[in-house]
Amino acid sequence: MSATTDPTGAPRAGSGEMFDLIAHRYDLLNRILSLGLDQAWRRRAVRELRLGSGARVLDLATGTGDLAFQVARKHPEVTLVGLDPSREMLVRAEAKARAFGLDSRVRFVLGDAERLPLEDASFDAVSMAFGIRNVPDRPRALAEIARVTRRGGRVAILELGEPRSGFFGALARFHVHVVVPRVGAALSGAAEYGYLQRSIAAFPPAEEFGAVMAGSGLRVVEIVPFAFGAANLYVAEPARAEGT
Repeated sequence: MSATTDPTGAPRAGSGEMFDLIAHRYDLLNRILSLGLDQAWRRRAVRELRLGSGARVLDLATGTGDLAFQVARKHPEVTLVGLDPSREMLVRAEAKARAFGLDSRVRFVLGDAERLPLEDASFDAVSMAFGIRNVPDRPRALAEIARVTRRGGRVAILELGEPRSGFFGALARFHVHVVVPRVGAALSGAAEYGYLQRSIAAFPPAEEFGAVMAGSGLRVVEIVPFAFGAANLYVAEPARAEGT
C-alpha cells in the first residue's frame, strides 16, 4: 500500500492524489466556499512577508498558484518557487503562469513540505495557504520551513480553523460544517470535500498551533484572525541563533 493511499487503495485524505481529483474545480470552489474572502486573506499574507527587491520566495502547498501570483504581481523583482504534492494542481498553475506572463519568474516543483529538496537559508520568505492542515507531520514541515528561511526572513502561514463562539461564530461554524461539504461535493462531484470540514474541525486552536510553530524553530510574531476565527494568518520568523 502506498503512503498516499488508504487501506482500500483510495487516495489518502489530504494527499496530493486526493487533490488531483478536485484540481479542475479548486479555484472556483475556493471563491465560493470562502464567500470570496480567500483572496483578501492572501493579500494580507503577502503584505506580512515584507519583501525587498530581488527576494526569493517559496510558496508551499501552492496549489494552482494563487498566492504565488499575488506575490509576483505586487513585487515585480521577486522570483518564486511554488511547491505542491499534486501534479494536477501544478499543471493548472503552470498554465496560469504562462497566461499571466509570469512563467519566467515563478517555477513550480512537485514536492512534499516534510522533505523540502532545498538548501538551508535559501529563501527570504516562505508562504503557505490552506495547506499545513493536510501535512501528516506538521512539526517536521514547520522545521523544514525554518531551515530554508534565511535569518531575518518572514514566514506567513494562512490556514482555516474552527470559528470561535458567539452568534457570528455560530454562523461561521454552520458554513464550515454544513455549507462547505455540501456545496463542495455538489460543485465538484467529489466526496473529498467532506474531508475539508473534518480537517478544519481537527486542526488545533490558533494559540495551540502557534505553540507548535514555536517548538519547531519559528518565532511567532503575530496571529491574525479572519471571519471570527474561520481562518488565521500565522506570521513568524526563523528562531535561528545570531550568526547561523
